[in-house]
Amino acid sequence: MDDFDSIKNRDPLLSSGEKDLHGVRKGRRVKTYDFKNAMRFSQDQIRTLTRIHENYARLLTSYFSTQLRTFVQISVSEVVQYSYEEFIRNVEKKSILGVFKAPPLQGSMVMVLPPMIAYIMLDRLLGGQGKVSQLSNDLTDIEIGVIQRIFLRALNSFQEAWASVEKLTPELAEIEVNSQFLTMVPPSETVIVVTLNTIIGDVAGVIQICLPHVGLEQVLPKLSARHWLATQKKAAESHEVEVLERKLKGTKLDVKAILGQSTIDIAEFLQLKKDDVIRLNETYDTPITVLVDNNRKFIAQPGISKGRVAVQVTEVMGEGEDSE
Repeated sequence: MDDFDSIKNRDPLLSSGEKDLHGVRKGRRVKTYDFKNAMRFSQDQIRTLTRIHENYARLLTSYFSTQLRTFVQISVSEVVQYSYEEFIRNVEKKSILGVFKAPPLQGSMVMVLPPMIAYIMLDRLLGGQGKVSQLSNDLTDIEIGVIQRIFLRALNSFQEAWASVEKLTPELAEIEVNSQFLTMVPPSETVIVVTLNTIIGDVAGVIQICLPHVGLEQVLPKLSARHWLATQKKAAESHEVEVLERKLKGTKLDVKAILGQSTIDIAEFLQLKKDDVIRLNETYDTPITVLVDNNRKFIAQPGISKGRVAVQVTEVMGEGEDSE
């Protein structure tokens, strides 16, 4: 009986199969896939979520710059999917977590303010210079009130950033200071974690937003690139129309009312003096032509309005029309 090696050499399928076991086949490496942590968001959906939160980061930058009266820069670092257990395990100690709902999306979501960023915000909003020497273990009632206001205004921007995909009505549910007590979804549930690099003055940190799959499930079809681009195109067209209308209304045109015409020679012109009258080829009751940028647009009659010489439009000339 042939041994295994001799059979392997004759059978290319078996031979390549063994190569698969060693992790290499035709130069490609095999990647381990954990079915317990299945990836439930496509790259297309993650790209759309990234664009949404890039807009959100700009809105937050504008809001916090105004409120904190100092340099603020917020930008998207990454948008990745983890298990909820992995997300909670990596939350920094003493972080302040704002749990919120965003109907019509299902379930709860959370925004995480790292300790240094949170306490810098508190100090600035309470009249300080944004310098924190020691982090407190407990928040006072006043500090909780200020933190609630921060989250509420941040949720207003969240609503605005998502408006192109879904009309949300975010509402703050609770504030938590211990991530281990936060059980929004099962540990194995897939979540999207948006990481925002944040700089306030001389202090840097990361704000995180956790969006469970169960909450985003109903809007997943709207997170495709095709839907996103179609929506953005419509919004752009609407915006462009408004811009065009605004520019047209501010456009200046040269308008002339032609009372009549006359021809004189050079000798008569040189002898003109005050109170001389030049006779026109029109009578006083002949309608006059109004030119707009040297194009004949209206028929009018001359007159006086509020003590000033004026013309009253009596007819609009159609395209291609000409006056006798």
